[in-house]
Amino acid sequence: MRILITGGAGFLGSHLCDRLIAQEHDVLCLDNFFTGRKKNIEHLLDHPHFELIRHDVIDPFKFEVDRIYNLACPASPPHYQYNPIKTTKTSVMGAINCLGLAKRVKARIFQASTSEVYGDPTVHPQPESYWGNVNPIGYRSCYDEGKRCAETLFFDYHRENGVDIRVGRIFNTYGPRMNPDDGRVVSNFIVQSLRGEDITVYGDGSQTRSFCYVDDLIEGFLRMMEQEKTIGPVNIGNPGEFTMLELAELVLKKVGGKSKIVHQDLPTDDPRQRQPDISLAKKYLEWQPAVRLEQGIEKTIDYFRKECAG
Repeated sequence: MRILITGGAGFLGSHLCDRLIAQEHDVLCLDNFFTGRKKNIEHLLDHPHFELIRHDVIDPFKFEVDRIYNLACPASPPHYQYNPIKTTKTSVMGAINCLGLAKRVKARIFQASTSEVYGDPTVHPQPESYWGNVNPIGYRSCYDEGKRCAETLFFDYHRENGVDIRVGRIFNTYGPRMNPDDGRVVSNFIVQSLRGEDITVYGDGSQTRSFCYVDDLIEGFLRMMEQEKTIGPVNIGNPGEFTMLELAELVLKKVGGKSKIVHQDLPTDDPRQRQPDISLAKKYLEWQPAVRLEQGIEKTIDYFRKECAG
């Protein structure tokens, strides 16, 4: 098949490019390189089935494709808060442009949504039926509400125009090719420890997250796209729940050195708990994560050792 990936040079997009190229599909990688990096996909640049297009999803585009994966949007708080209006435009106008293309060429389209649609949840763990507890006017709203609106657009295009959609909600993902400066907790902790700096934990560290290794997540994407049982939304994440303190201590143990944990004020609207209910993923995708946090953290530390040394 001929497959378009928006945000294809990003952390997740580049791994998806690798998997689809390995399956001998033709891959069109579209990225504006705001957070995507050429080094993530440079090993594919000479591949006969790979094409790189520098383009912003906010602006219209036309391609003949069979599948579309819409992954374009900065996903870490420092990046999506840097230009919040552009972040909302990326989610909303990007979805409209992708859906318009899917409608014209009758392509199946996958939306990389997020656990942020649940906000600071009052239900735990979070099932897809939960509508969320989101602040519509806060500092995180550009991302949270942008992704919620994108889901609305996907379902309206499906209902009104018969567009063949799939919607997956991503929970915290980590692994090689994360940007060292993206402000996400796993990369923050690892990079700080490798540099011998103190590890910054916000609040008392009791807030929880569930961390999914990138290889597991991409497998979930592929299964979601190619199954016929549900259009979604489906949670794709690891239900193993860890406090920020537990993660910091694991990283310190694996990296070694003299770093210690220091505490700073909790950011505004930071969710206290985050854990996916993956019952639907098990039922419809026959998927569940296989990589334990300790294994995945070791692989991610190995990547960052080389990245920081380089």
